[in-house]
Amino acid sequence: QVQLVESGGGSVQTGGSLRLSCGLSGATDRTYCMGWFRQTPGGEHEGIATIYTGGSRIKYADSVKGRVAISQDSANKTMYLQMNSLKPEDSAMYYCAARTAIYVSMPCSLRPDPYTYWGRGTQVTVSS
Repeated sequence: QVQLVESGGGSVQTGGSLRLSCGLSGATDRTYCMGWFRQTPGGEHEGIATIYTGGSRIKYADSVKGRVAISQDSANKTMYLQMNSLKPEDSAMYYCAARTAIYVSMPCSLRPDPYTYWGRGTQVTVSS
């Protein structure tokens, strides 16, 4: 059973930075599409960034492009999200998600639908 555990959230002021981490355990011999999502005030999951663990295909949402960087440590099965120049509107619960992907010909989707496994989230609060 795949488990995802997020960490690294916290409270920062506008313009600050945070680095979120997502550890994957169970079935670590597979390759995955992995992504970071945040919950909107309406309760939906907004895709922020995705990465393919088998080849590092990366995709960013337009709303955060240039301010965030997704990366992975394959050896430790950990995914990261470096967030810079944070704004109050970035405040949300951030979730890590994954789905098994043997091969991908294009960057992994920013839509939450295809993702099977989800962490419990880590809170990010940005004050003005």
